[in-house]
Amino acid sequence: MDPSQFQSNELAQFIAQEKERAMVNEMVAKLTNVCWDKCITGTPGSKFSSSESSCLSNCARRYMDLSVIIMKRFQNMQ
Repeated sequence: MDPSQFQSNELAQFIAQEKERAMVNEMVAKLTNVCWDKCITGTPGSKFSSSESSCLSNCARRYMDLSVIIMKRFQNMQ
């Protein structure tokens, strides 16, 4: 195998991994913003209330479920 082709394949794999990391980081940031704005209505204390914890958990779960559905639809379009 040509060394430059090996380096090119390695580079392509590295770029793909970095894109995936960036997408995950972006999803976490969006999830945090959306769920925080929805669930934390007052000034947070040292702990979340039980209703805030429940809201955050449900919000994150729904957001992740919806993201999976959207990704599957995009994959089916290709």
